[in-house]
Amino acid sequence: MNFGTFPIDEAEGLVLAHRARLPGRVLKKGHILNSDDIALLREEGVETVIGARLAADDLSEDEAAGMVAKASAGANLRVGDPFTGRCNLFAESRGVIVIDRAQLDRLNLIHEAMTIATVEPYDAVTPGQMVATIKIIPFAVPQSVVDEAMAILNEAPLVRVAPFMAMSAGLIMTRLPGMKESILDSTLKVMGQRLESHGSKIVREIRCGHDQRETAAAIEELLTEDTDLVMVFGASATVDREDVVPAAVVEAGGEVEHFGMPVDPGNLLFLGNIQQKPVIGMPGCARSPKLNGVDWVLWRVLAGLQVTPTDIMRMGAGGLLKEFAKRPQPRRALENDPSEDLPASNRIAAILLAAGCSTRMGEANKLLAPVRGRPMICWAADAITASGTGPVIVVTGHEADRVEGVLKDYNATFVHNPDYRDGLSTSLKKGIEALPADIDGVVVCLGDMPEVTADILKQLLTAFDPVEGRSICVPVFGRKRGNPVLWAKKYLAEMADISGDVGAKYLLEEYAEEVCEVLIDTDAILFDVDTPDRLEELAQRTGSD
Repeated sequence: MNFGTFPIDEAEGLVLAHRARLPGRVLKKGHILNSDDIALLREEGVETVIGARLAADDLSEDEAAGMVAKASAGANLRVGDPFTGRCNLFAESRGVIVIDRAQLDRLNLIHEAMTIATVEPYDAVTPGQMVATIKIIPFAVPQSVVDEAMAILNEAPLVRVAPFMAMSAGLIMTRLPGMKESILDSTLKVMGQRLESHGSKIVREIRCGHDQRETAAAIEELLTEDTDLVMVFGASATVDREDVVPAAVVEAGGEVEHFGMPVDPGNLLFLGNIQQKPVIGMPGCARSPKLNGVDWVLWRVLAGLQVTPTDIMRMGAGGLLKEFAKRPQPRRALENDPSEDLPASNRIAAILLAAGCSTRMGEANKLLAPVRGRPMICWAADAITASGTGPVIVVTGHEADRVEGVLKDYNATFVHNPDYRDGLSTSLKKGIEALPADIDGVVVCLGDMPEVTADILKQLLTAFDPVEGRSICVPVFGRKRGNPVLWAKKYLAEMADISGDVGAKYLLEEYAEEVCEVLIDTDAILFDVDTPDRLEELAQRTGSD
């Protein structure tokens, strides 16, 4: 192909490189100039034209794109009409897109003039969805480029859709004492919807104790049913091949082919088989409808595709499915930004309780007592700010004006509790009422715990993951639980109904299966200052006057 600037007398048959406006007519880019076009251009005083003249061994962009697209398309794909050097492939059925990555790379390495782009291999696709596009960059390519592509594609089509098959699935969910049936009910609903969206369904569910023998018996019972697939949710996360659920698969006569996957969420999935039927050990994240590693495996199984250990171990690229993004964070005026950003998917607010009467302290307000040269309440506010949580709600009561005064430089919302004498629960309720609707959780901090640091809060934030079953994060030192506690949004309504001078600790027993104990290497989470003796002890601990 010869590209350049041509005299108008030599422009007939040229492929126009740029749009030309003429009286009552527009000649578009890619238009092949004919004698009438040349006459009009001359009348407008045009002396030269930029374009391309094809050589004898060139194929036009549309012809080349159409040939490569047709050869690339495998089963259940429709080839669109080529236009301006582009030809698209569309799915004709629901299923999984199968793409040979190595073949795709070979094709794209032939020549810069020919490019092929596809959706992510093994993604779920729907009818009418564009799954690949072949684009010829210039106006033509040498025949040799297309011939080389065709030789590669003659080995096998590049792209195909493996349709979802109508499978009957059995679901087993194990229980531990105190585990709420509502969790299992929700899991059944989510998994039912997940399968139904791909044309399959759960035909039988079994609930049993979290015990190897009971789980194995449940698997054996499902095998007598007309099931194509067995899925097992353990009440406790599977942490080893010899753990309860995978061991039950082996006891029932099956095998565990692979444990773990480089996809997050989804790390703790295991894949096995029994009597030629796939068995999937479900991680806790599969209780949520959000995309996770289970989907990547389940899609292939439902489409009748083999999933090998090597397939799973190659899922790491793109396997970080949790969303992260930078976002503004509350901070003290004139201070540096926190060094670490929090996941955007976990927007955690903070409630700082600062309303108490300090009756055990005497006449002094303990929150305003000097600690290392600053009011005690400021140390709690510093930790919250540096941890990156936000928004921050400060609940005031006793000496509200003074408390707000020492915290005026912090980016916080102040909420006054006129009923603060009726107990801590009234302040907690006020704080909850002031929270915005778009948070994922809240960490409840006490103003009289000045040794709780930003690092402690960050450990709670890191551990928090409701999808994985860690929706309440409690700091632990030794064998004792302390404060602050991080709660998922779903508990706020119950927390707001608490009355009296108590916090929300009873909910820790009510939702024991959702509690994550975070080991902390200091007793700061147990040390509150509510008496003069404790204030003196704090001075000794910190080496201050």
